[in-house]
Amino acid sequence: MFRTWVLMLIWSRPRFFADESLFLLLFRHLEAPPVFEDPNSLKKVQCPSIFDPAEKYISLIVPAYNEEHRLPGAIDETMNYLQKRAAKDKSFSYEVIIVDDGSKDETTRVAFNFVKKHTVDNVRVILLGRNHGKGEAIRKGMLHARGELLLMLDADGATKVNDLEKLENQIHAVAKQDFHYGDSASNDSSFKVSDIPVAAFGSRAHMEEKALATRKWYRNFLMKGFHLVVLLTAGSGIRDTQCGFKMFTRAAARKLFANVRLKRWCFDVELVFLCKWFGIPMVEISVNWSEIPGSKVNMLSIPNMLWELALMSVGYRTRMWKIHS
Repeated sequence: MFRTWVLMLIWSRPRFFADESLFLLLFRHLEAPPVFEDPNSLKKVQCPSIFDPAEKYISLIVPAYNEEHRLPGAIDETMNYLQKRAAKDKSFSYEVIIVDDGSKDETTRVAFNFVKKHTVDNVRVILLGRNHGKGEAIRKGMLHARGELLLMLDADGATKVNDLEKLENQIHAVAKQDFHYGDSASNDSSFKVSDIPVAAFGSRAHMEEKALATRKWYRNFLMKGFHLVVLLTAGSGIRDTQCGFKMFTRAAARKLFANVRLKRWCFDVELVFLCKWFGIPMVEISVNWSEIPGSKVNMLSIPNMLWELALMSVGYRTRMWKIHS
């Protein structure tokens, strides 16, 4: 019904939609109904938009596909950390958004159990219906988050959630530096970290030497080859693009996730490319990471990754993919 109404509005008032970016942005939000269900009341709750003012200090977006076994441990650890921090700091507010990417197991049930336990204000579940890919799941979560800061993290708990403080501190430092550089008359009372575009990338690059010594030769060959292709596609600046632990200010997330197109493994590389395009400062921070059994990445993922990188390169170089500010 709403889509029909919008189409009628476009047809009757074409000048209103003369700005292509407004047109595309609207239809991106129509890809799926921006509502989620409160399992306690069974009421449909309207999702907020990344373009609305922030309502929380931090949002944690967790993409989940067939994660019924690994998700409980990761979310329990995450909620314990967030609750302890909120108890110490009354100004600290948070939300966890679990994006179920068309799981075929009991991931949905597991996720909703956390909503029932922690309330829909603190934990929310977005259902994509069918599998789109990790990149699309994160994009959807980001577009409907309420935080000043937005953190993406994997459902396996491979990175310790308290490492977010490393990224958070660096984002605040860079944002304050840019804030004062942009306006010498500025004062801290008007500073809002959410208004300054900054991206922080968790990194496992410091662990690379140890990984090279323990992996099979062909895996090292593939890893080095992938790094070379990434360098040629997105350029230098970030050594580890694939770590699933990244934080963005709200201003950065608006620009990046309204434009990102890749839906699966290489959307991280596209984020680096878009950060450079928009001039968004990027910082890379070493995080504690451990390999958790059950990874979705395998040898068959390599051709798909290369295809996505080639698609991205052609799309942007030929300007078939438009970037909207």
